[in-house]
Amino acid sequence: MSTDSIHTSAGIISEIQSGIEAIEGDAALFEKMNFTSRADAIDFIDFHIIDRIEGLYQYNDRGKKTGAFRERAEKLKSELEIIDADLFKQIREKIRAGVYATSSFKMMICNYLGSCFDETGQSETGYDHLDIFINGMLSDRAIPDPTRKPEAGMVFYQKTPARIIFELTRLAELSRDDVFYDIGSGLGQAAILVNLLSGCTARGIEYEPAFCEFARTSAAELNLSNVEFINTNALHGDYTEGTVFFLYTPFEGSMLQNLLDILQNESRKRPISIFTYGPCSYFVARQHWLRCEHGQADNPDILCMFKTLS
Repeated sequence: MSTDSIHTSAGIISEIQSGIEAIEGDAALFEKMNFTSRADAIDFIDFHIIDRIEGLYQYNDRGKKTGAFRERAEKLKSELEIIDADLFKQIREKIRAGVYATSSFKMMICNYLGSCFDETGQSETGYDHLDIFINGMLSDRAIPDPTRKPEAGMVFYQKTPARIIFELTRLAELSRDDVFYDIGSGLGQAAILVNLLSGCTARGIEYEPAFCEFARTSAAELNLSNVEFINTNALHGDYTEGTVFFLYTPFEGSMLQNLLDILQNESRKRPISIFTYGPCSYFVARQHWLRCEHGQADNPDILCMFKTLS
């Protein structure tokens, strides 16, 4: 091993040690309210400590020391994750007891994240701390593997960023008289969040039985009686009570058009709103019976809101 390599690895080991000691010495990270700082610390351990330790394994003479640092880092990460797990368990118990509802639910999340997050949805893409919080809060169960082959036109499941659901709820101005449908509801996050934020009845339509059962269990564990998940092909769904619909590009091509034809028929009976996210927004914008009242249909990273024409 060259002298330069020895000096480089020694410097990295010193930085790793300093990083571990800084997190260990930050008492605030171990307080439940500091979720965001703890999430940052867990990311730091993963990508700036554990990953860097793995990169040092080529230096055999450093192996003993780096191995000890890895054990120390993984133990520290586990301690932080246990705090989050206990926090999420307590929140689920309070939701089940009816402590958090509508505005108090949102305020609770804002308190744990350290500030009230931006709801515009216009400048961010991907997932963030809000998603980590919501994912942990709604369930501690492992995500199931799909058991059924998708039909032609169906798109693979991907979770909707949580901020999009918060933005949708704000724009839709949902009341308890509304009935919200998430078409292609996956693990149920959107329907559950809409119900918690607004109090309205929320239903999910999901083709994959394992995902649908996961969503049903999540809603039952939270004691959400006005949240329902129906395991069926979306083209066979009953939308007669729906007032607000959400599509995170669950389909494409003729299947998407067939679904929109069904919703158009519903719109002849009552005004409805359709929210879209992802590539399907452009397709929905081409429907002559809808007008886009929010968002840019050619931007798949922005939530769009469509209303039926009078």
